[in-house]
Amino acid sequence: MIPVQGYRGRKVAVLGLGRSGLATARALAAGGAEPLVWDDSPEARAKAEAEGFAPHDLGRAGAFEGIAALIVSPGIPHLYPAPNPVIARALAEGVPVDNDIGLFFRSFATRDWEAFDQSPRVICVTGSNGKSTTTALIHHILMEAGRPTQMAGNIGRGVLDLDPAQEAEVVVLELSSYQTDLARALTPDVAVFTNLSPDHLDRHGGMGGYFAAKRRLFAEGGPDRAVIGVDEMEGRYLATQVAEGPEDDRVIRISSGQKLEGFGWSVFARRGFLAEWRKGRQVASIDLRGIAGLPGAHNHQNACAAYAAVRTLGLAPKLIEQALASYPGLPHRSQTVGERAGVRFVNDSKATNVDSAAKALQAFPKIRWIAGGLGKDGGIAALQPFLGSVVKAYLIGHSARDFALQIGATPHEICETMERAVTRAAAEAEPGEVVLLAPAAASFDQYPNFEKRGEDFTARVQALA
Repeated sequence: MIPVQGYRGRKVAVLGLGRSGLATARALAAGGAEPLVWDDSPEARAKAEAEGFAPHDLGRAGAFEGIAALIVSPGIPHLYPAPNPVIARALAEGVPVDNDIGLFFRSFATRDWEAFDQSPRVICVTGSNGKSTTTALIHHILMEAGRPTQMAGNIGRGVLDLDPAQEAEVVVLELSSYQTDLARALTPDVAVFTNLSPDHLDRHGGMGGYFAAKRRLFAEGGPDRAVIGVDEMEGRYLATQVAEGPEDDRVIRISSGQKLEGFGWSVFARRGFLAEWRKGRQVASIDLRGIAGLPGAHNHQNACAAYAAVRTLGLAPKLIEQALASYPGLPHRSQTVGERAGVRFVNDSKATNVDSAAKALQAFPKIRWIAGGLGKDGGIAALQPFLGSVVKAYLIGHSARDFALQIGATPHEICETMERAVTRAAAEAEPGEVVLLAPAAASFDQYPNFEKRGEDFTARVQALA
C-alpha cells in the first residue's frame, strides 16, 4: 500500500467504493487522514463498513463541511455529459476534486528514497488502443531483464495498492482518459501515447476533450522522456508540442507502417521488422514476424512503444528482443489459445468495437471469423474494407442476423451460440488458417463481460482436443 501524504488529521471524502475507491480509503487511513466514504450502492457501503470505514452521505446538505478534498472513482462523470450531483456540489463549494492517480503521484516518493543509489521510476501509458498490451509488455520486458517492477492502474491493481518502492524499481501504469482527465498531479518519468481513435466522447464533450485528457499526461508533469505514436495527426501535433525540434531526442516518435528517419530518436515497424534510429542512423533491428504473442501491425506498434520506453531506461536491444520473443500476450487480446491440425485459434474477445476488430482482421491472412453479440451504433458496415482475409464468418448473439446483412458477399453462417460457432469453424478450417474470435460487439446479450465470452471460446477450443 502507498500511504497518502498531505492529509494527516484531515477529513477526505471518497465517492465510489469499487476496487480503486476502497484502496483509496485504505491508503488515506494509512497516511493519517480520516476517510469519509460514500457509494449509492448499499452493498458497496456495507463492504466498506465491514472494513471499518464510516459511510458519509455526500448528497445531504452540509456534507462537505470540514472536508479537505473529494476523491472520485474513474467511472463517475465529473464534467460531461453532466457532473455527478455530489461532484457538482463539491465544485460549487470550492472543494478540490482528485482521483487515486493524483494521490499516487503526490505520495509515491518518500524520504526513504534518499538512501537509494538509483531512484525508482514511473512509466505511464495512455492512448485509445493498445494501452493494456503495451503496459503488460513493458512490465514483462523489465521482469525478464531482472529489474524490480510493479504494474497497476487501469490494469491489474489499483495504484494505491502497490507496495512501497524498492531501489531502482520501475512502476508501469496504464492510464485511461478518465484517470488522466481528473488527476491533480501527473509526474511520470516516461510517458507513452500509443494512438488516438474516437472513444468515450460523451465523457469528454467530443474528440477535442478526449484528446485533451490524454495530452494532460505530457503537459502537466513534463516527463523526462515522451514516447509518442505519430500515425495520427493528434500524435504528430503532440510530439511537436513536446519537442524543441525534430532532433530533440527527449521525444521518441513511434509508428507502425511509416519510416521515421529525420528525427533525433525514432522507433518504427515496417513489414514485420522493428527498427530503432538515432541521430540519422539505424542502431537496432528486430524481426517481429515470428512472435506469436504480438500478431499484426497493431501489436507491432505496441512493441515499438514498449521497446522505446525501456530503451529510455538503458536496456540493451538484444535483451529486449529476447523478452519480446517470450511475451505470451494478454488474455482476450490476440491471445493464441490452441492449435489443432495446423489451425490456430485466437481469442480477441476484447475487440468489442469496429476499430479493434479491424486491427484483428488485418493480423492474419486466412481467417474463420467468429463475430457478433450486442451490436453497437452503426453496426459493422465499416469493416467491409477489412474482410478480404475472411474465408467465412460464423455469427453469434443478438446481432447475428444484422451483421449478416452488413458483410456483403462474405460467406457466412448464423450460428447464434459460441459452441456451434467454434464447432463449425473448427470442422471447416484448413491448415494454415486462423479461427479468430473478434466480435466487434459488446458481450452483454449472452455474457456478463468480454472476459467471460473469451473464456467460453477458450473452453470450447480446448474441448475440441
